[in-house]
Amino acid sequence: MSNILAEPVKGNEARGHGSPAPAVTRAAAVLDALAGCETGRLTLSDLARELGIPKSSTSNLLQALEDAELITRVGSDYALGVRLVELGAAYLSRRDEVREFYRFCEAAPVLKGETVRIAMLDGGNVIYLARYEGHPAVRLTSNIGDKMPVSLCAVGKVLVAKLHDHDLDQQFPDESPLPVLTPNSLRTGRELKEQIGAIRQQGYAFEDEESTLGVVSLAVAVPTRGSHGPSLGVSVTALKATFSDGQRDAMVAELTELTKMLGNPMG
Repeated sequence: MSNILAEPVKGNEARGHGSPAPAVTRAAAVLDALAGCETGRLTLSDLARELGIPKSSTSNLLQALEDAELITRVGSDYALGVRLVELGAAYLSRRDEVREFYRFCEAAPVLKGETVRIAMLDGGNVIYLARYEGHPAVRLTSNIGDKMPVSLCAVGKVLVAKLHDHDLDQQFPDESPLPVLTPNSLRTGRELKEQIGAIRQQGYAFEDEESTLGVVSLAVAVPTRGSHGPSLGVSVTALKATFSDGQRDAMVAELTELTKMLGNPMG
């Protein structure tokens, strides 16, 4: 690691330029690159290009990450390591919201048989923190740690509905294009904002096959704990073919009860 710290950064594009700890910045960039690539594997050359530093420095960094089990070798490629799973599990186990989420879902008359998730707003995306799987589980949906653009999921829409209108206009200009996964996906910032009024009035958001065909979702936001509390929401996923108004009402009622408990666990 000392070799990396001592080596001068070449060019403004190099990762770590201007950072007080370039090696840490570059290590995080390696993990981000591996997490974001389609195959989950990258070569030394791929990662050196991503970091914008020589292969020799990249090799030293990768060796340190491999020694810490944060990455692993798969032939001549590199992939994320098992230690990240342990660290992620440790993080989640210390979040009161996640523990209470699982306890509630296991006892809820309706949700205990469904696929339920808790997510956190992260800019223009949500990150899924936990997933409870009822029987049968709807598996064509996001897993723990996955990111999803807010416009493609009910939990994303219900969380951005909490933003001020000024912030919504800045983040989602009317003509700005949105990610599209199905024919039902929202396509512009205007379309997203057109749903916000109804979401605020009814207290929940609905996603109608907008990320996965045949799958619908409902979501309710967790009341924020203080001005600096995380922006959390819970959602339930169901198959469109068997979804009914009665099912919707029952799910929304239990999701609302769950969010109240998460927002004020002391009752």
